[in-house]
Amino acid sequence: MISKSKSMNSQLQQAFVRKNVLKVISGLNNFDRDRVAATVKAATAGGATFVDIAADPELVRMARQLTDLPICVSAVEPEKLAMAIAAGADLIEIGNFDSFYAVGRRFEAEEVLALTRQTRALLPDVTLSVTVPHILTLDRQVALAEALVAEGADIIQTEGGTSAAPQHPGTLGLIEKAAPTLAAAREISQVVSVPVLCASGLSDVTVPMAIAAGASGVGVGSAINQLNSEVAMVAAVRRLVEALATVSTVEAIV
Repeated sequence: MISKSKSMNSQLQQAFVRKNVLKVISGLNNFDRDRVAATVKAATAGGATFVDIAADPELVRMARQLTDLPICVSAVEPEKLAMAIAAGADLIEIGNFDSFYAVGRRFEAEEVLALTRQTRALLPDVTLSVTVPHILTLDRQVALAEALVAEGADIIQTEGGTSAAPQHPGTLGLIEKAAPTLAAAREISQVVSVPVLCASGLSDVTVPMAIAAGASGVGVGSAINQLNSEVAMVAAVRRLVEALATVSTVEAIV
């Protein structure tokens, strides 16, 4: 469970307890103000729990003008995270590594641990989420998650969409695309005491599976931020919120 000593927004913490968190991700390397603004506005209008943007002070200040949702910032440089917190961000994320893999940049367990230690030294009281790289074998992902929690991570995020190779169209393809991150969420949630956020490659079809696998919430990026209109983006967010609500309703009945 997230420590109450950390600066976690109370509504966000309650959402993790209810297991219906939706984080809308604009992209760690997305510095396009218009695209980020559109994503933030769609997340707000669609009923997301919080937003995740690049760790850039100007983007943070802009997002703060557009939304009352908690703002998470992502980076792989602790100093950038510190500057974004000074600009008004609420929580921080080491990761959203997917954008780096295409250019051959890998993040091994030792580097992720080192980044976590450096970030904790700079920002000891800020809620910290850390992504476990999907390039690691599943057993090493689990071991890293345990080590990250020991180093002070408050949330563990899974990934895997870029490693999936769907063989079928439609619903079956969506399930195939989500399989790596779902598997990681299942295995990691069994061994850590902090919330697991399942991200990368998810859709409204598969977010209920993420919760069933043990995640406390989901993170969705390209399924929203790559759409061409804010209307479509809002609709996509609402479908995801409704999918999570369906899971909560079933659990309440059971």
